[in-house]
Amino acid sequence: MAGYGLPSEQHLYVVLEEDLKKSGQNIKVVNGSVSGSTSSAGLNRADWTLSEPNIDLMILGLGANDMLRGIKPSETEKNLEKIILAAKEKNIKVVLAGMYAPTTHGGQFKKEFDKIYPDLAKKHNLTLIPFLLEGVALNPKLNQSDGIHPNFEGTLVVSKTLKDTILKLKAN
Repeated sequence: MAGYGLPSEQHLYVVLEEDLKKSGQNIKVVNGSVSGSTSSAGLNRADWTLSEPNIDLMILGLGANDMLRGIKPSETEKNLEKIILAAKEKNIKVVLAGMYAPTTHGGQFKKEFDKIYPDLAKKHNLTLIPFLLEGVALNPKLNQSDGIHPNFEGTLVVSKTLKDTILKLKAN
């Protein structure tokens, strides 16, 4: 999540790094996201983004914009898998942050899209967050006026989900 509509100090990567520090973890969080980005655009940036030194974990949260634009789920899945493989090639662990589709593009689209994340997590033995916006989506108090993008309070919820996932990984 790139922080669309929020001041930079409220962007997810800033909030997450702060939350991790409050938990006693000195973890640098690097933002590789771009507002409006699709999985295809993320794939185009993957080699450059993953070439940063000392990356040991990547949270892969692409696909929501693909879904909103009605891009074929099979295309999204292929792009995400190529990003996962690029990270694994560099010995970078991947947490896959999933999304669910509404029925806007029909029931078949939803069915195909919703299985992308669990299928990839199973195939590549990844930690999966089934729905990154759990507790945030469709909650007007946690979203901006567009009803889609989290506001600061929503970002805090998403950050807690990510922080808890990261801390579990570190404990194992």
